[in-house]
Amino acid sequence: MAQTEKKGGLLRKSSASKKPLKEKVVLMYDEIFTTEDPSKCNPRFWEELFLMKVNLEYLEGKLEALDGEELMKIKDNINCLFQHCIQALGEEHPIRVVNALQTLCALIRGVHQKNKSTSGFDIINMLVGFDKAELCMKNLMESLDSLLCAEGSESLKSLCLKLLLCLVTVTDNISQNTILEYVMINSIFEAILQILSSPLSRREHGYDAVVLLALLVNYRKYESVNPYIVKLSIVDDEATLNGMGLVIAQALSEYNRQYKDKEEEHQSGFFSALTNMVGSMFIADADEKISVQTNEAILLALYEAVHLNRNFITVLAQSHPEMGLMTTPTSPIPATPVTPLGTTPPSSDVISSAELPLDADVQTSNLLITFLKYSSIVMQDTKDEHRLHSGKLCLIILTCIAEDQYANAFLHDDNMNFRVNLHRMPMRHRKKAADKNLPCRPLVCAVLDLMVEFIVTHMMKEFPMDLYVRCIQIVHKLLCYQKKCRVRLHYTWRELWSALINLLKFLMSNETVLLAKHNIFTLALMVVNLFNMFITYGDTFLPAPSSYDELYYEIIRMHQNFDNLYSMVLRLSTSAGQWKEPASKVTHALVNIRAIINHFNPKIESYAAVNHISQLSEDQVLEVVRSNYDTLTLKLQDGLDQYERYSEQHKEAAFFKELVRSISINVRKNLAFNTLSQELLLKEFSTIS
Repeated sequence: MAQTEKKGGLLRKSSASKKPLKEKVVLMYDEIFTTEDPSKCNPRFWEELFLMKVNLEYLEGKLEALDGEELMKIKDNINCLFQHCIQALGEEHPIRVVNALQTLCALIRGVHQKNKSTSGFDIINMLVGFDKAELCMKNLMESLDSLLCAEGSESLKSLCLKLLLCLVTVTDNISQNTILEYVMINSIFEAILQILSSPLSRREHGYDAVVLLALLVNYRKYESVNPYIVKLSIVDDEATLNGMGLVIAQALSEYNRQYKDKEEEHQSGFFSALTNMVGSMFIADADEKISVQTNEAILLALYEAVHLNRNFITVLAQSHPEMGLMTTPTSPIPATPVTPLGTTPPSSDVISSAELPLDADVQTSNLLITFLKYSSIVMQDTKDEHRLHSGKLCLIILTCIAEDQYANAFLHDDNMNFRVNLHRMPMRHRKKAADKNLPCRPLVCAVLDLMVEFIVTHMMKEFPMDLYVRCIQIVHKLLCYQKKCRVRLHYTWRELWSALINLLKFLMSNETVLLAKHNIFTLALMVVNLFNMFITYGDTFLPAPSSYDELYYEIIRMHQNFDNLYSMVLRLSTSAGQWKEPASKVTHALVNIRAIINHFNPKIESYAAVNHISQLSEDQVLEVVRSNYDTLTLKLQDGLDQYERYSEQHKEAAFFKELVRSISINVRKNLAFNTLSQELLLKEFSTIS
């Protein structure tokens, strides 16, 4: 018997020149694409159709090939196919259910591709018909809900989630996808929670469930009451919230691992050997090649959980073993999307501390640490648009955390010390820090380290002003908590002060270039007010009196920068122009810093002259500072420990709209045909008679 080959829905004998034969399912699709009712001649047509292996490519291609008029002519048959798919979801035979789910995917995508320019209501009419839309979509959502909550096949659950992701992401702007109105009315929220609360389901489907939830939460979130937002905000079940946290932690941890592997591979390569020979002049360029695609979808899920649900804050600090040290379960993994590096759904679950006893020799971690490591990678390079969006979202998440009272409590808890190895950008003037020398400290120290690292490494021509503002705001909010609760944090504050002074120096050096694009005085005022916060309230939160002395020493040592800043803002505040008002605010804010400089500098010069010393040591300057506090007069400045709370709707709506659009396109692109392949499913159901 001659060997047969299959191509594009055709069957042909490889050795013969006869007319190719179409496979049965393709012939049945062709009947649907006529104006006649296919069940007229064959009453068992629909029953037989769902026993046939779906040809997704042919069905979707056929729909896309038709123009609007041709599609309208076969509307009744499309409606009939859609309704019979929904009916088949209630069948006992899993093969029929699988085929119905895949056919629905092809129908939804094919019709949407054809109707990109038309309104969502036309698409609803084309798929189900206006008159039956409400009932049909109710039945569809109920069937999907039942399949997701049932004890049955994990592969079927996987397909249900793929169909829902397909449904949500067919339009770039999900808020224009009016089919989602039916997903709002017929909620699958509880089904998603059930997946996240069960270790087995979470391992198999957690990633898709979390991404689906993040997208559903963003449907018309500013225009109407979104039930998914309301329900997510009140979830208080510990197992569910921990499950969601574990899925997010695993995805971020996977990204961190891939980056580390690439970094090690890069460092051990030929280029590394070459740079060692000729010096480190190429180090920055070399590092740019270490690129792992960011995962905005999972980051969005983390943001929504932190922003909407106060109970989720506890999950951030939930300890578990370091994920990189864990073994991967050997259980079979379902088919997952073919995604770029870094966006791949995690292949294994993470075991919580309740499921696995902690080994004293194993470094413990938590979601916040994993997130901070992730942030330290994506915030290194903000030139790439995706990384810029990711970096901004990381800072927004940290802003929400820095405003939360409970989050601050565990961030500053002396009994919760961790060793957090943040990624640092290679720079010519500093050595790479040794990982093993990292001390165990409260988590807030890692947050401050991350902010200092960002401040130091992004002073460049394409200045990311928005990210700098957010960064300084996070530091300010943490200081407000420390001042309010009198938390004396043992931190190397000098590194922060030095970074802030260098930032001011950069703003002044690039005044002309930066003022053409940004209001640099907003940022300068925030930086100056951070110093004012330390000057006015430092005695309530700095670890020791010596730290307060060191603050004054740094201000005096770097006085030239503050003098130059004062000259610049005075010049602009005394001349007419757009910068008059913002510059004058900085002038007023500098009053105490200038008082310190003007009070201590003559005293230091006098001490040097009396003792015949040309250059004083740090200890000698500190001695002068300590003995002259009494005669220093400072002005009390109001509102230093006040801040405007984060508000998404009023300030960030445009950013999130664009971010969700980008995620929707990416998710849709990764729901490729092979994602929905039947091979595994057919093997699983091969025992069916």
